Amino acid sequence: MAQKIATREAYGNALAEFGGNERIVVLDADLSKSTKTDTFKKKYPERFFNIGIAEGNLMAVAAGMATCGKIVFASTFAIFAALRACEQIRNSICYPRLNVKIGATHAGISVGEDGASHQPVEDMAIMRALPNMVVISPADAVETKFAVKAAIEYDGPVYLRLGRLSVPVIFDESTYKFEIGKGVTVSDGSDVTIIATGLMLQYAIKAKELLAEEGISARVINIHTVKPIDKDIIIKAAKETGAIVTAEEHNIIGGLGSAVAEVLVENYPVPMKMVGIEDKYGKSGKPDALLKMYGLTAENIAVKAKEALRMKK
Repeated sequence: MAQKIATREAYGNALAEFGGNERIVVLDADLSKSTKTDTFKKKYPERFFNIGIAEGNLMAVAAGMATCGKIVFASTFAIFAALRACEQIRNSICYPRLNVKIGATHAGISVGEDGASHQPVEDMAIMRALPNMVVISPADAVETKFAVKAAIEYDGPVYLRLGRLSVPVIFDESTYKFEIGKGVTVSDGSDVTIIATGLMLQYAIKAKELLAEEGISARVINIHTVKPIDKDIIIKAAKETGAIVTAEEHNIIGGLGSAVAEVLVENYPVPMKMVGIEDKYGKSGKPDALLKMYGLTAENIAVKAKEALRMKK
C-alpha cells in the first residue's frame, strides 16, 4: 500500500528543506501548526512572522516584503486566502506582479468536518481569473516538494493549492520532473483521456484500471499547473483519443474542467465530460464520505469516460 502524506505536510517540509536561501521569508495567519509552516519556524525563526488572524494584512505585508527583494510565502487556509484576502492579492500582489507565493492549505471538501464555511470549492476559479497569477494544484507529497522549489525559482505570484487529507504518494522523487505549465502523462491510452488535478489523480489512475476491465484504454494526464495550462498536452490527447474527462476537487465552473474546455473549444473540440463539485457548497462530514457524496470517485470518472466515449462520432 502506498504511503500517504498530506500535501500541506509536504509543503511545510519543503519550506524547511529549501529555507537555507536567506531571501525566503514565511508569513502565517496564526495557523502555523495547521498549515505546517511551523516546520520552517522551528528551523528559521528569524525569518518567520505570525501576522495574526488578519488575512488581508497578511497579503499586504507579504507584498511589502517582496518589494524589498524577499521571496515571500504567505500561508493560511485556502478559504481565507482566496476569498477574504482576494482584494489584497489582486491589487497588492498580482497587479504589480510581486514575488509572493500563497500557500493555501485545507482546500476543497476533503477538509471534512469543518463544513462549507471552511471548504473552498471556488478558489482555483478566483485565482485563475487574476492576471499574473500562477495556479498550482499538486497531486501528492513529491509533486508538492517540487512545486515549492519551482515557486521559489519563479519570479512572480504563485497560488499553491494544498490539502488537509493524507493522499497516496504517486511519484518517485528520484525520477520525477516538475515544470510550471507542463502537464505529465502518467499512463498512455488510446480510447479516452482522463485529465486530473490534485487529489483526484489517484482516482483517475484507479478509473483507468476499472475501464481496462471493460476493454477501454484510458490515458491519464496530471495537470498540476491549472494556470498557465499545458495546451499542447491537452490538444495532443484530444487528437489521439478523441474524448476527454476532467477530474477535480473543485466546482466544475471555473476550475480545471473550464480551463481544459477553453483549450479544446478554441483548438480541437471533442466530446468532454467533467467530474467535480457540481456548483454546490460542501457539507460537514468525514472526507471520504464527502468525496463519495459529491461523486469524486474512480467509479464516477469511469462512468463519465464511457459517456464521453458514446458521444464520439
